[in-house]
Amino acid sequence: MKRTLISLILCSLVAVAAFAQAGPSKPADTPTADQILDKYVQGLGGKAALEKFNSTASKGTFEIPAFGATGSAEMWEKAPNKTALKLDIPGFGLVLEGFNGTVAWAQDPQSGLREKTGTELAATKLDADYYKPTKLKQLYPKIAVKGKEKVGDKDVYALTLTPAEGSPETWYFDATTGLVVKIDLERDSPQGKMAVQVFQEDYKDVDGIKIPHTIRQVTSAFTITIKLEEVKHNVPIDDTKFNKPAAQ
Repeated sequence: MKRTLISLILCSLVAVAAFAQAGPSKPADTPTADQILDKYVQGLGGKAALEKFNSTASKGTFEIPAFGATGSAEMWEKAPNKTALKLDIPGFGLVLEGFNGTVAWAQDPQSGLREKTGTELAATKLDADYYKPTKLKQLYPKIAVKGKEKVGDKDVYALTLTPAEGSPETWYFDATTGLVVKIDLERDSPQGKMAVQVFQEDYKDVDGIKIPHTIRQVTSAFTITIKLEEVKHNVPIDDTKFNKPAAQ
């Protein structure tokens, strides 16, 4: 459903990164923000198709070339705003994250169990909305068109989306398909603020909606790539999956 989440919740792994981007051009024929966002929803399959589902369970693999790390990844999402992630990193252990609609938490062998607060919690709430693609105008009170740019060989329209709490994000929408190909954002983590570029690639149709099956999260320090192998909608997911574990 909302594959942006897959990469955003990985920010607890490591490193602060920085990046810069060139200024955009702004031709006279650039569509409005409403037109770009409406085309995005239609490109995904349409509002009615997106709202047919209330849960998603995904499995795949991940790779972090800089660390020589590969392993398995599992993600769970449940309406209206519950999420959970499990990464199994050989030689390191399990990286777990979750949000039950109120409490956001993360656990790994190095840092142990911790609860997210402040702007990190606010960002988790923002990313966790199951129907986020259809609610961008509500979730981001300020949206501005930057103009037409290039991401790789694709012509894209860039929008700056500013949430009620947190830093502005730049979303890049394919000028032809309307689909999101990249998001530039900043997230808080235990290591401090992290600037991240999220690339969404290899869109495939699953139950009538388009889902990116390759998600690359890029910082100046590392790149992590998740490749989905299985996506299932409307599967039963017990709410305990999203709750913070009891302290050991």
